[in-house]
Amino acid sequence: MATLRGFSPDDDTPVFVISVAAELAGMHAQTLRQYDRIGLVSPSRTRGGGRRYSARDVALLREVQRLSQEEGVSLAGIQRILELENQVAALRARVAELAEELDRTRQLAGSPAGSRVFAVGPSGDIIALRAGQRPRPNRSQALVVWKPSF
Repeated sequence: MATLRGFSPDDDTPVFVISVAAELAGMHAQTLRQYDRIGLVSPSRTRGGGRRYSARDVALLREVQRLSQEEGVSLAGIQRILELENQVAALRARVAELAEELDRTRQLAGSPAGSRVFAVGPSGDIIALRAGQRPRPNRSQALVVWKPSF
């Protein structure tokens, strides 16, 4: 998209009014209103309450239309699919976040990026160790009395 006085919208910037978004998605504006009412595709709102759609919203509208018309999925099914896709995206972001944290931890510990060493600790939990290190043995002070039964 063209820059307007230093403003360059991204895929999440709400720039399209409902009539333009409907045309871009190949739908009727009333369909977009219905999707908004049921929470399928919820655009941003202006202070006056007008709907503003982003490029990502328009792409989502096209995907809803494809699932509905080409795949025969009901609106409830589409809503569930979208919820699961959002959940997967959030989980992928969390995995990436944890991987970065693990890399930082490895760098601080001085272990190489590809090495992972795990062991079972004294209480049965999994613990991370440096390469070549062994877990401390659980030296129990428990006394076991055995009586044979004759």
